[in-house]
Amino acid sequence: MTTTRDSCTRKSRGRPKVFDRDAALDKAMTLFWQHGYEATSMAHLVEATGAKAPTLYAEFTNKEGLFRAVLDRYIAEFASRNEAQLLCENKTVYQALADYFSAVAHCFTSKDTPSGCFIICTSSALAASNEDIANTIKERHAQQAQIILEFLTMHQQRGAIPDNCNLQALTDYLCCILQGMSVSAREGASYEDLMKITATTLRLWPELIKA
Repeated sequence: MTTTRDSCTRKSRGRPKVFDRDAALDKAMTLFWQHGYEATSMAHLVEATGAKAPTLYAEFTNKEGLFRAVLDRYIAEFASRNEAQLLCENKTVYQALADYFSAVAHCFTSKDTPSGCFIICTSSALAASNEDIANTIKERHAQQAQIILEFLTMHQQRGAIPDNCNLQALTDYLCCILQGMSVSAREGASYEDLMKITATTLRLWPELIKA
């Protein structure tokens, strides 16, 4: 009886661990977010995720494939959730902007993740040799700008923004503010510091929407 039980215990201990894809992506995200794409090697990713190299290659093909999966997860877990604040139809343009910038400031300064914006932080340390990854990040930046433009267009159609306001220029301005907030957070700015930037932007809003 004892022999049988010991045999079962040994077999149980020998079972391979089940690969947790989401957990691996979260750990890889932290590494990319902190150090950028170039400085993060597959060896670093293997160590951080605790997965074996063949497992990561089988799941993601290579570092580029893993990064793309991490980027998708970041967008789903952080970016899309923040951007949802903009597209809530029940909010005024002012309230939507305030809520969006507040959500972004929380994301950039959270103690649970590296500071700043994942996309901005990874792109700032990206060498020109990684053209495919650089283009992927540029596409994501363009998507963010498009969402802001759609938000502004929606409120212009409702009459909250004058018809002669240059929405593309306003979009570019807001994107620059967001990028600056990311850099400030990376340099140690707190949530309160970023909200001061938000407050200034909102105070300027009546001037910003003029032609």
